[in-house]
Amino acid sequence: MYDYKEPYKELIAEAINTLLSEAGISEKINTQQVIAENPPNPQMGDIGFPMFNFAKMLKKGPPQIAQITAEKLKGKGNFEAQGPYVNIKMDRSKTANEILNEVFKDNFGRPDTMAGKKVMIEFSSPNTNKPLHLGHLRNDVLGESISRIIKACGAQVRKVCIINDRGIHICKSMLAYKEYGQGKTPESEKVKSDRFVGDWYVTFSKNLKKETDELITSGIDKDKAEAQTESMKKAQEMLRKWEAGDSETVELWKQMNNWAIEGMKKTYERTGISFDIYNFESETYKLGKDEVLKGLEKGIFYKQEDGAVAVDLSDEKLDKKILLRSDGTSIYITQDFGTAIQRYNDWKFDKLIYVVGSEQQYHFKVLFIILEKLGYSWAKDLFHLSYGMVNLPEGKMKSREGTVVDADDLIDSLKDMALSEIREKGREEDVGDPNEVAEKIALGALHYFLLQPSPVKDMLFDPKESLSFTGDTGPYLQYMGARISSMLRKAGDSYGKEKENDFSLLITDPEWELIKIISSYPAVISEAAENLDPSKAAGFLYELSKSFSRFYHECPILNCEDKELSKARLELSRAVMLVLKDAFNLVCIPFLDVM
Repeated sequence: MYDYKEPYKELIAEAINTLLSEAGISEKINTQQVIAENPPNPQMGDIGFPMFNFAKMLKKGPPQIAQITAEKLKGKGNFEAQGPYVNIKMDRSKTANEILNEVFKDNFGRPDTMAGKKVMIEFSSPNTNKPLHLGHLRNDVLGESISRIIKACGAQVRKVCIINDRGIHICKSMLAYKEYGQGKTPESEKVKSDRFVGDWYVTFSKNLKKETDELITSGIDKDKAEAQTESMKKAQEMLRKWEAGDSETVELWKQMNNWAIEGMKKTYERTGISFDIYNFESETYKLGKDEVLKGLEKGIFYKQEDGAVAVDLSDEKLDKKILLRSDGTSIYITQDFGTAIQRYNDWKFDKLIYVVGSEQQYHFKVLFIILEKLGYSWAKDLFHLSYGMVNLPEGKMKSREGTVVDADDLIDSLKDMALSEIREKGREEDVGDPNEVAEKIALGALHYFLLQPSPVKDMLFDPKESLSFTGDTGPYLQYMGARISSMLRKAGDSYGKEKENDFSLLITDPEWELIKIISSYPAVISEAAENLDPSKAAGFLYELSKSFSRFYHECPILNCEDKELSKARLELSRAVMLVLKDAFNLVCIPFLDVM
């Protein structure tokens, strides 16, 4: 991975090692111990090397070390001591050529930091009683973006989605449809199939609330009232019938699941999300049962008086956890470790990442401990990528009350807003297909907004703010890409290919700032992969776009009187576009040639 700072880090390390040797200290440092920073003021230099880390070793103050180190480096570059830092002003002409020649290579932005690794990523995990919603959209784009970033770093990636297609919540929508559906279908109602299923879940929930409120009014305790409603009793009976294999119930279950999954897959396709494998809870929920029985035999688990099997996690400062109910049926965590074992046996991963909301932190902590107790050495390679809640300005969304914002409805709304903007600016003819462009702007706005904060943070999604064409937004980034594309079309072939250009001409502050930001791209992608944090890539895109905007306004490109300089600046613009396109793909933002 090319890093223009590396040769200077080597010189700093060499100078520090000389100082250590002269002081009679046998300890040595390597380049990884040398920190390289960007000085706050470009006039101070291009790279700053803080000396704080070496103060204890050399028993000297950082400013004194900086002064001595700069003296040692005389004749090896334009090094200067400034306080506790050794700063260097680089040869811009030489370095610009080196950096931009790297950018135009096919493997630029493809660090091999994860080469040879096999990484499995589970994300989305929808229920088949409702369509994908805003919360899923954050999960989906996190999982997809991380998958792409890790793959860009050389890993072999397998994306998996487990669909939760069984349980009481599924029976609720089934029951409502059975009682009130009267043979209606998504086609007859002209409703997207997953939305059609979700509407029946809302119907059930409204009926349940009404019955619960009536029981509470009659004096029944609130915690017991819901379980005593006719609706809940019927749903529980339907679940028992499903588990017993009742043919009528199973057929209804298949029909409604097919509707839900068919609709979800259309949303995945629309948003650019894909999976290598789909798992279904109905096929995996029994997988962990045998493992529990093996653990019981080995004394890892124990049987309670009521016959339930549990694990004592007091040594880990956690509560006990039930693994099999007293009737012998498995629970969710039992399925999870059974599924994890099956996945490892099928594809021996080096890492399995679960992209699941922060409310499940305890669940995954227990899951990983249980797998370790069962003796699976690869349990240490499991990771829960916990992400925060996402809500709208109107407040928290609730599936039961039908206040959840469906993914498709949200994208449609963003698309309509983008289309309105295109029409207001009279750009309909210029953009080709306004609907297609508006859709891509909507996805760019949505995905960038969702990836912009660190995954661990809760966030508020503001549709209007996300669609702004100025500031730190997806459409602003897309506009920069379209602006460069327009300029390159205007230039045509008259300026030649990049190999004919003299990048050593690019030495002004705006050009140099832009070149340095471009050069950091491989390191940014490597950091995003290591930390499983696409916000690193999103932040890079904004900094690159801001820097290009400054360069565009301060440095004439096509109108530059010096033709050689004009060509070099045009190719610098092309380099920016190549990096933008590549990074857009990693954070799931559609690139637009026109806007």
